[in-house]
Amino acid sequence: MSAGKAYRLGVLHGDGIGPEIVTAAVAVLEEAASSGGAEFECSELPLGRAAIDTHGSALPEETPAALAGVDGWLLGPHDSVSYPEPHRSRLNPSGAIRKHFDLFANIRPARAFPGGHALVGNTDLVMVRENTEGFYADRNTFAGSGEMMPTPDIAIAHGIITRAGTTRIAHEAFRLAATRRKHVTIVHKANVLRLTSGLFRDVCREVAAEYPDIEVDELHVDAATVHLVRRGDQFDVLVAENLFGDILSDLAGEVAGSLGIAPSLNAGESHAMAQAAHGSAPDIAGRDLANPVAMILSTAMLLRWLCGRHDDTRLLDVADRIERAVEATAARGVVTPDLGGTASTSGFTTSVLEAIRAGA
Repeated sequence: MSAGKAYRLGVLHGDGIGPEIVTAAVAVLEEAASSGGAEFECSELPLGRAAIDTHGSALPEETPAALAGVDGWLLGPHDSVSYPEPHRSRLNPSGAIRKHFDLFANIRPARAFPGGHALVGNTDLVMVRENTEGFYADRNTFAGSGEMMPTPDIAIAHGIITRAGTTRIAHEAFRLAATRRKHVTIVHKANVLRLTSGLFRDVCREVAAEYPDIEVDELHVDAATVHLVRRGDQFDVLVAENLFGDILSDLAGEVAGSLGIAPSLNAGESHAMAQAAHGSAPDIAGRDLANPVAMILSTAMLLRWLCGRHDDTRLLDVADRIERAVEATAARGVVTPDLGGTASTSGFTTSVLEAIRAGA
């Protein structure tokens, strides 16, 4: 057990609403840590449009170098489509970080809570998304973008599914399900993509045989969208390749109430990154309107991952304090406009801090 350890965290604000929601998450973390007896040292690192202006790169070399030496990090959303060339055409900062540190598992919960206005009440599921291959061409090759245009009128991208990549993400899904309601749904499109998606399905089935206590079923990705909307409360853990998992997790976030409450964790063997599932929302940036819940809950997920790595139960206590305070605040009707409320980003954050101090 790492009793007394001070955990070093990198803080990358990102673009758009990133500085607002990351600042909120850090404030909540520090308040919960002071109540829970844990200690964190947070270091801000350059990333995004501000880094282009100051360092000439959206991801300066010093940033991944520094991240390699910390225990984990918080990453705000990026708005890479607005970057000037040549930065816009390069791999976006979050994708580059995931690739550099081999953060192969993207864990995306979708859980309804009081005051959250879920489309399907009692939704409590987790999307386990393979994060390094599949049909996202910018992440599935050692070098290059994975896309090409042989002529101005033809664009080609390749998708890659490997036994090794699928095996490790399938184990992540089944290990997670063993701690929850012991049910995994394999999502694929093997009826059309017989070789690629077929390999993903088959390897997941092989891994399932190692977990006889876990119930397993499967859905084609198009059918999964329908079932999520109609009966999102009946899913436990879903496992999918990169593109399918990205799309379905966004849908699941809305089913649970709003993409603004959808957290995620990008994890590898030795590093993990808290990153909200939503984007940078430049239209509301700087207006104190953004919902910080997803970023705050992503931070709690990082603490749980760190607990598993360092066997430090103080981190579970801090994560519990954060999650209880968020739920208690929402239950009182203090929510941001995306959830039908009137609270500002700063106002919601202040209420969460008060809930932590009150022992919610």
